[in-house]
This record gives sequence, C-alpha cells and structure tokens, in this order.
Amino acid sequence: MTAVAAVLLGLIQFGGGAQVAAFPGGDLPGELVVNGLPRTYLVHAPPQQPTGLVINMHGAGMTGAAQAATTNYNAIADQHGFVVAYPDGVDLSWADGRGASTPDRQGVDDVGFLVSLVDRLTSEYGIDPGRVFATGMSAGAFMATRLACERADVVAAIAPIAGTLGAAVPCAPSQPVSVFQVHGTADSVVPFNGGTMLGRGGYSDVVPAAAMAQRWRELNACPNPPVEDVMGAVRRFTAAGCANGTEVTFVQVDDGGHTWLDASPASGQFFATHGR
Repeated sequence: MTAVAAVLLGLIQFGGGAQVAAFPGGDLPGELVVNGLPRTYLVHAPPQQPTGLVINMHGAGMTGAAQAATTNYNAIADQHGFVVAYPDGVDLSWADGRGASTPDRQGVDDVGFLVSLVDRLTSEYGIDPGRVFATGMSAGAFMATRLACERADVVAAIAPIAGTLGAAVPCAPSQPVSVFQVHGTADSVVPFNGGTMLGRGGYSDVVPAAAMAQRWRELNACPNPPVEDVMGAVRRFTAAGCANGTEVTFVQVDDGGHTWLDASPASGQFFATHGR
C-alpha cells in the first residue's frame, strides 16, 4: 500500500484525534480461566467514565501486547472513552473455525473466552452491554467475524481488518450487527478474492472480501445497494439504513497489503456511532 493510501484511510473519519493521558496506574494485565484453561489479556481504560468496550485481537504469531503496539488503539480508546482489551490467543492464534490453527484443532472455545471477557469487563467498568465492539487483524479478524456470527447478542459492531471468514464456517447471527470491514487488494496472505490461503497454522479456504461484505448486507437486510466513495486508492462502499439501524461499510484499499492498513481512527469512529 502506498503512503498516500494509508493516510487517506486514516482520514476517512475525522483522523486520529488527540492522545489523552493514560488510565491511572497504566495498562493492566488480566487472567481468566475458561473451561479450565487460563487465558490472559491486557486492558487499557480511559481517564473518564468508559462509554464502550473494544476487544482488539491480534493476528497469528502475535500477542495482545503486540496488537496494542501495532494498532495504537489506546489513543483511539482514550479519544472515544472506550476500554480496550487485547486478549492473547492460544499458541498465538485463534479457534476461528477454519481448522488451520492449534486452538482450532484442540477444540479451544475462543468464542466462550471472548464472551466471558466481555462479561467481566462490562461488569468491572460499568459499560453498557449495547456498546461492546470487536476488531482484529488477520486471524483476529476471522475471530471477530466468527464472534459476531455466533454471538451477535454480545457485540453491536465489528471491524475485521485483512480477514473474512472460513468458507465452511456458518454465519447465522441472532440479530443485526454493524460491520466496518477493511481489506487490501494486494493482500498476499488472505487473498482479496478468497480461495485457498496459507497461514501460520496451514491451509484454509476463505470467503472473498467483497463477498463477505455482501453477505453482511444480506444478513442485515440492507434495503439498498452500497454507495461508493473514492479517495485516491481507498474505495468505500457504505450500506446504511439496514435492520435495527445497522450499517455495513466495506473499505477496499487498492494495492493494500496484509497489514493493519491504518484502520484504527476510522474503526474507532465507526464504533462510537454504532452502538445498540
């Protein structure tokens, strides 16, 4: 992706905003035991009363701490008043349903872990359960999508970056979920046009990026075709007025590779305006 494209994507919604002082005491580690398995995470809270919770999931081979550093989401969380949590996947990956990771093959219940984490943090920080969101990069994006497919009652909106859904993974959400999806056309790991991909855990078949966006538009009963806006190398397709006031936005970054694609400011703004 060109530097211009990265800047344009960052400017899609109001830019990055000013960084606010960190939560007193700094970022806190946490541990949660789910089905007898200890699970770890980092949590960052804003200096004011939180207005929402973002679960931000790392890609394969990374950690929650690495995802925090890569996405700079603490600054976005402070800007919008979000608590943001960075969970750690088993074997640095997720059971996202593709069958191409150690936790998938071991039957790890990552959906259950994430739901338990949401329950804990919304209780601890007094967060409205209608303002819980999930994002992630690559394998983390697949996991965010699976979470929305299986537990739409838990997340109001998701922002999968450089990831879609396994071709054989079912998606029948119990209620509409707003979606902000970003994918580069030159992604060398998760192909923009779908098909077979080779990740850290092996091969899997994945849904094309544009087809995934269309699936969400259908699941959310969006009444009209998406409206396209173009800013240089960034093409944005927005379907608004969908069921229960949801929205599906698909951002295509021409020549964008397998990176975070500077999606933090735009996804944070999307979450801020798409609670339940």
